[in-house]
Amino acid sequence: MALTDRFGFSMNGALDRLACSSALAEELGERIDRIPADLNSFGYDPWGYNPEVLKRFLLPAAYLYRYWFRCKVRGIEHLPAGRALVIGNHAGQVALDGLMITTALVLEAEPPRLARGMGEYWLGTLPFLSVLLDRTGSSVGTPQTCADMLRHGECVMAFPEGVRGMNKLFADAYQLQEFGLGFMRLALETDTPIIPFAVVGSEEQAPSIANLQGLGHMLGMPAFPITLTWPWLGPLGMVPLPVRYHIEFGAPLHFRGDPNDEDEVIEEKVLEVKATIQQMLRKGLAERRSIFL
Repeated sequence: MALTDRFGFSMNGALDRLACSSALAEELGERIDRIPADLNSFGYDPWGYNPEVLKRFLLPAAYLYRYWFRCKVRGIEHLPAGRALVIGNHAGQVALDGLMITTALVLEAEPPRLARGMGEYWLGTLPFLSVLLDRTGSSVGTPQTCADMLRHGECVMAFPEGVRGMNKLFADAYQLQEFGLGFMRLALETDTPIIPFAVVGSEEQAPSIANLQGLGHMLGMPAFPITLTWPWLGPLGMVPLPVRYHIEFGAPLHFRGDPNDEDEVIEEKVLEVKATIQQMLRKGLAERRSIFL
């Protein structure tokens, strides 16, 4: 019989949760230690990544991954060894989808991989965030940094929709927005395979009913989304709904050509990637029984 006090608190349940937390922290640490990384004598790689910082930063994300979003992943075996561009859809008002992809590559890929997320330029203007991006393996997404990482054999993650996808209204859910062309030029320049991925679930975590872009620009932000729960419920309204994430990685896409071609030529290749991801989204939506299952 569970030990329960007069307030209904189960000691056995609390001990079970502590045991799960300890096991997850141990698993995460062990897998981060196995990530291929070129560290110097101080424990940093050429771009400032530090495994010990990642362990602390990613542990809350691992809880979200396992117990809140209950992520289901398939196709991660398509991720090749060596350099790769991981490209997918973006949604959810905040970049939790990117965090879940990062966590999936650590917990599910074999060997574990570090997703080098390419952040929006404005992120680097926020206090301490640019340093945190570097320490956890990501960076502000300059083309030169991305190209250097790919030539070094890294796995770079990018969202070609940018804030257009992340902050779109719920009425446009799972409709891919315009893709930027930069990722394709980098793939051609560095001869890097593109691994498409589709995330089903992120659109429902914080459904947006309006976007006050003018206010966002006044605050130095690219957008100011209004959701069903925020700002009406205050800080509590920023907690995402416990939807289930379904993440699918597709087979590698290989492209050849001149990275300096005209935009029209590059766009044809980009549209092929976009169509692949859109098809994966339709398939994932058709197979999903409920946003919580």
